[in-house]
Amino acid sequence: MKRLLALVLLIAVSATPFAAARPAKPTLHDKILQERARTEALHQRLHRKRMELHAATDKVYNAQAQLDQTNNAIAQVNAHIGDLDAQERSTQARLNWNTLQLEAAQKSLHLHDDALKRRLVAIYENGDLAYLNVLMSARSWSEFVERWEDLRLLIASNQRAVRERKALEKKVASVQASLQQTQIALAAQQAEQRRAKDQLAGLAAERANLVVMADVQRHGVATQVAQIENLTAGEESRLEALIQERQRELDAQREAARRAAGIAGVIPPPSTGGPSQLMWPASGPITSPFGMRRNPFGGAPDFHPGLDIGISTGTTVVAAASGTVIMAQWYGGYGNYILIDHGGGISTGYGHLSAFYVSAGQQVQRGQAIAASGSTGASTGPHLHFEVRRHGKPIDPSPFLH
Repeated sequence: MKRLLALVLLIAVSATPFAAARPAKPTLHDKILQERARTEALHQRLHRKRMELHAATDKVYNAQAQLDQTNNAIAQVNAHIGDLDAQERSTQARLNWNTLQLEAAQKSLHLHDDALKRRLVAIYENGDLAYLNVLMSARSWSEFVERWEDLRLLIASNQRAVRERKALEKKVASVQASLQQTQIALAAQQAEQRRAKDQLAGLAAERANLVVMADVQRHGVATQVAQIENLTAGEESRLEALIQERQRELDAQREAARRAAGIAGVIPPPSTGGPSQLMWPASGPITSPFGMRRNPFGGAPDFHPGLDIGISTGTTVVAAASGTVIMAQWYGGYGNYILIDHGGGISTGYGHLSAFYVSAGQQVQRGQAIAASGSTGASTGPHLHFEVRRHGKPIDPSPFLH
């Protein structure tokens, strides 16, 4: 029997070091830290992808703007070509009309030339008997003088008609030559404008391809953003579950403290279902309300889980109610973030901080300075992001603030 007891004692003593060497089970706080680290990494990936999506969207807009500019230039060239075509048609009509006038003048001149030539031949062969007969058949001197004047005017009129026809022919020929030069110049301009149109059409095709390629890239990045957002949503849900578990743990601790106080004869603090009123954590205008909003980093509209209060960097941030600090460190897109549990499943969050004045596990009082505001994380400028969560889910803080 003594040997058996000694053996059992020896086994118990020898087993003690191995039991001590066994790794400790992770605490709930450790699980929250691990889940927060994973969520933070996803938030950083999401932030980078959203910035990439923003750049891809800008690329699409720029390419589309360049394409629109090219199409406008093509429209202007087409309008210019239309004007040149109208000028060319007008010039061609005038050219056709002048050609008809020139042909008529030439025919009239030819007729006069032929008549004059025939008259000269007749005078050469027979002498100018017709004119002489007209003069000699006069019955008086006054009639002779009158006929002589008539013949002189007739000859002068024939000569003037010939000169006028020749001048008209020269004028029409000059106009015809000018119109032909105009027609040549218009044809050259039309050819130049059509070459410019062809070049612009090629440029428009290239830019249209760039728009398509940029849009394909944008859709690809948007798909990646959506996938990461789904992952982030899953991580957020798991973190919310851990926070709820931590809140239940704190509620149980408070209840145990109340029971212990009662057993010790001390009046326990009243049980609370969480604060019904919260004080403003900082004084400033609301720059972005709770709910759906335009994504400040580009892309599709997103859900904003709190209020943004416009304050400058370094402004003191106070606790909206008394409670226990669950989290006080970097938290992904929130940057430096504090989460305070107030009991009854109610917690408040403070994001984008520049400095911490409290740490995890610390008890804080309503109105106590807990941090300085800033612009850390996914932020477009200095402000305080303030949240109210019920059982880990964000709700509108406005009804609580007084």
